[in-house]
Amino acid sequence: MPLPLVTDYEHGISAIDAQFHRPKRAAIHLLVEKGAAALIDTGTSFSIPGVIESLKQKNIAVEDVAYIILTHIHLDHAGGASECMHLFPNARLVVHPRGASHMANPARLVAGAMSVYGETEFKRVYGEIHPIDVERIIEAPDESRIDLNGRSLLFLDTPGHARHHNCIYDERSQSFFTGDTFGVSYREFDVNGLEFVFPTTSPVQFDPEAAHASIDRIMRYAPRYAYLTHYSQIGNLAHHAESMHTLIDAHVTIAQSAKDSGSDRQSIISDALRKLLLERLSEHGCRLPQAESDELLRSDIRLNTQGLIHWLDQPADRFKRL
Repeated sequence: MPLPLVTDYEHGISAIDAQFHRPKRAAIHLLVEKGAAALIDTGTSFSIPGVIESLKQKNIAVEDVAYIILTHIHLDHAGGASECMHLFPNARLVVHPRGASHMANPARLVAGAMSVYGETEFKRVYGEIHPIDVERIIEAPDESRIDLNGRSLLFLDTPGHARHHNCIYDERSQSFFTGDTFGVSYREFDVNGLEFVFPTTSPVQFDPEAAHASIDRIMRYAPRYAYLTHYSQIGNLAHHAESMHTLIDAHVTIAQSAKDSGSDRQSIISDALRKLLLERLSEHGCRLPQAESDELLRSDIRLNTQGLIHWLDQPADRFKRL
């Protein structure tokens, strides 16, 4: 297979394109410290051959991969985990405590995704997902750490997008690996070095109050960069944190305004999200043709709409009771 796009940053950090649907949609981050390697998120099982080829290009042996770290267990982040554990004999899987059982026994995770996609489409998008030996799984609760050859990685429980979500603070680079907690930022939308970031409210655990709190918690570390799964390094984090807060509130307002619209809720919310994001892109200075922006945003608008509808349908105290 062709070698995926690999972007190298300072402090031994690289982004490997997961080749998920299109180029630069999802990143698998590689950390290398004195010969030891860790991967943060895995893409799908179809992403892993590209990871292997990228490691070969960097002269990293499969035996030198010490950790497979998952920000959370949504399958665009964790779908390749079992294949990684098969191919990297010395690796341990590091995952949020709420996600660990689903990695050891992924039956419910797979069944839930198949109910959405259907079996044929699920296998086309995600491939095979197998159980992972519990002896190789490390649960990473809030404020726990792992050591990568003397490099400390701190795990913070950061719900809002999902209740099984960790963000990982790398003290060496003073940066966070944020999964989906700090939003989505496609490089095609960059304008003069400034990125465009927007929330992901996909089903089924969107919690706006927790999302705001998680962003604030990240910013208390004054990080230099955030490495998003969708897609990789962003700076200007104070600006983006403020924008994320504004856009989370705007998503909630859109959802609440459509709450009593019955069968029209989906189209009303979807159209309003599209209008919101295109307006913000225009303010950002993006000059892409609207058709191209629409194509880049289409999947996220669909998922955000679904997540907001699910959130509307939950009891107000749902997350306080869990």
